[in-house]
Amino acid sequence: MTFSLLHPIPGDEAGVFSVSELNARIRSILEGSLPFVWVKGEISNFRIPASGHHYFTLKDQQSQIRAVFFRAQNRRLRFVPEDGLQVVCQGRITVYEPRGEYQLVVEIMEPEGLGALQLAFEQLKKRLEAEGLFDASRKRPLPVCPRRIAVVTSPTGAAIRDMLKMLQRSPYPLEVTVIPVRVQGKEAAGEIASALSVVGSLRERFNWDLVIIGRGGGSIEDLWPFNEEVVARALAACEVPTISAVGHEIDFSISDLVADLRAPTPTAAAEWIVARLESVQRELERCREQAAARMKRIVENCGHRLRLLQRGLRDPRRRLDDLRLTLDERAERLRLAWRRDLDRRRTLHGHLVGRLGLCHPIRQIEPFRQGIAQLRKDVSQRFLNRLSFLRHQLEGAAGKLEMLSPLAVLSRGYSIAYRLEDGRIIRSSSEVELDDTVRLRLAEGAMECRVTARQ
Repeated sequence: MTFSLLHPIPGDEAGVFSVSELNARIRSILEGSLPFVWVKGEISNFRIPASGHHYFTLKDQQSQIRAVFFRAQNRRLRFVPEDGLQVVCQGRITVYEPRGEYQLVVEIMEPEGLGALQLAFEQLKKRLEAEGLFDASRKRPLPVCPRRIAVVTSPTGAAIRDMLKMLQRSPYPLEVTVIPVRVQGKEAAGEIASALSVVGSLRERFNWDLVIIGRGGGSIEDLWPFNEEVVARALAACEVPTISAVGHEIDFSISDLVADLRAPTPTAAAEWIVARLESVQRELERCREQAAARMKRIVENCGHRLRLLQRGLRDPRRRLDDLRLTLDERAERLRLAWRRDLDRRRTLHGHLVGRLGLCHPIRQIEPFRQGIAQLRKDVSQRFLNRLSFLRHQLEGAAGKLEMLSPLAVLSRGYSIAYRLEDGRIIRSSSEVELDDTVRLRLAEGAMECRVTARQ
């Protein structure tokens, strides 16, 4: 590592740097002296803004340094950085000139101790488990008798050959549909997820009972597509029951946890199907034997009962004679009962006719008719009496009204004086002045007069 001491340039204006010039000089020295370094520490203050860059601080017990992991480089990460994670980073030291801060620009990041793929596996497992994708309650029941099977795997791998060889042992004919996908590499996870989506969209057309996804053994990198989140969510969304058969028995993937059943190997998945069908065949055979034995016992019991019934069976002709006698006896009893009932009903009819005559409507209407006529007379008489009384009252009231009428007073020679201005009645001579004109109302007509004197 080489450092140099900055000295003022002779002849420079007062030998003084601007802040920008000083930061630029420091940046060139740091980048020239430390082009690439490996740094290990603990991540803290981790954040991802909308740009997709990772900003965080690397620290140990005594010190810390700011760091940035640009989006173009961090897209290759298999795991998700988080606070508290111990990592080893390779990068270059630079200075962010606007703030005069130096930082580490990370190019490569690896978890310390645990491998990156293993860490990514644990992180995804923890997250999906928290969402409930591994819960037994969401797993679909496997078919009792799987006959139509979709296999999502490589069409050229040893796994499909071993599975088909094993499925040929099935006691029933099977329909196997191979949906070819890549099972390793960057594109493999997307193809597997798309294949599972195709299974769901074509389910009604092919009526699949079961889906198997998997491949043969390999390194963790080779098996990694079955640890991708997109495959796990496609398995969880698949409407057809699923079996995950990835790698060897010691291999364990995220797909094994999400699928409805985990098979240690692809061959073991095929063995499970064959064993399931053989178990169904054995159960059917056992049920057939039980049904045959039960039917045999039923037939034997029915034969025994038939023989017993034959021994106790009487001569049909004797039985027929007895039934004829019983029929004649009951017919005679029925005729006698019918005659007694008819006589009783005739007597009841005569009694009801007599009662009906007493209740004839004409007998009940006549008293009401006489009452109505009498009421009509009473009402007419009361009306005439009331009318005479009211006419007498009206004549008396008219006489009193005539006596109190002002016109009657005027007819005796009196008059009423009014003011011309407002039509008020004049009751005192003080209400008018000399030469005022007043109006006099007489019994017949009216006239206007001028006041010439007041008393």
